[in-house]
Amino acid sequence: MAPSSGIVTTFQIQCRKVKRLRAERAGDPNSGFELRFISDLVTLLFMFSDLAQLHDRSSRAGFARSWTRRRFSMLPTTTYSPQRQGNGSLSSRDAARHTAGAKRYKYLRRLLHFKQMDFEFAMWQMLYLFTSPQRVYRNFHYRKQTKDQWARDDPAFLVLLSVWLCVSTVGFGLVLDMSFLETLKLLLWVVFIDCIGVGLLISTLMWFVTNKYLMKHHSKDCDVEWGYAFDVHLNAFYPLLVILHFLQLFFINHIVVIKSGTFIGYFVGNTLWLVAIGYYIYITFLGYSALPFLKNTVILLYPFALLVLLYVLSITLGWNFTAGLCWFYKQRVR
Repeated sequence: MAPSSGIVTTFQIQCRKVKRLRAERAGDPNSGFELRFISDLVTLLFMFSDLAQLHDRSSRAGFARSWTRRRFSMLPTTTYSPQRQGNGSLSSRDAARHTAGAKRYKYLRRLLHFKQMDFEFAMWQMLYLFTSPQRVYRNFHYRKQTKDQWARDDPAFLVLLSVWLCVSTVGFGLVLDMSFLETLKLLLWVVFIDCIGVGLLISTLMWFVTNKYLMKHHSKDCDVEWGYAFDVHLNAFYPLLVILHFLQLFFINHIVVIKSGTFIGYFVGNTLWLVAIGYYIYITFLGYSALPFLKNTVILLYPFALLVLLYVLSITLGWNFTAGLCWFYKQRVR
């Protein structure tokens, strides 16, 4: 008998022993790893035994097929049901789970359960919106890959943003010498009009424009989610809020005294407005440029030119945006 045939016979005997051992210990949960290890080992030995029998190049294709069949016959088989159909679209059951209504219900339900919110991650996002906003939108890519949606499913960011709004508005009330009732009116106005009302308007407008004019290919599977447009607005609104509603408080009546009619006063105040609105435009651009199915998103940066022109005019003509904001807030609460 040739040495190669003896090797094959020996390994075939060992293979039958392994299969018999697997049948005997099929109900033992602790034997899975051991059996898989032995199966892989015997399969590799089969591969080398078959290599010993190869005498010409024409038999290598048959060897590859036979080795593949043996490899998978040694392992337990499982049935996998993909969530997507053959054409890449979701099945009817999964599509129902990913409707806008289902996502909105899940989001609002989690809004009432603080223990389910990841506030640490939301604070991480708020930090990186100042230092590296690209990293924040990279996380939106991960969410799309894992949860099949671009928009946030955790309202922790919105809750922390509301806290920032409340604290900064109370600070504005103290700086402008408002009474408790006036501060409460200002708080309600800022939360429901400035943040939510204006946010809904801008998000709806951007959602319509991007889906109507910036799509590479119009498809049901590729569209800008309204929730994602609202998230982009919240991301861009947070730096603007911190700069104009928090940092600016220290310059209104102290340090530089922005409300004064001096050049240095409206120069510092208008520069803060330039930086804040510039952040808003840039983060909005990053949010929509992160979507791979949108085109020509660079047009979202065009308002920068108008912003710089308005800034130069304000410095030249002595306009004081911060003084106008303070006057507007006082008129609101009367």
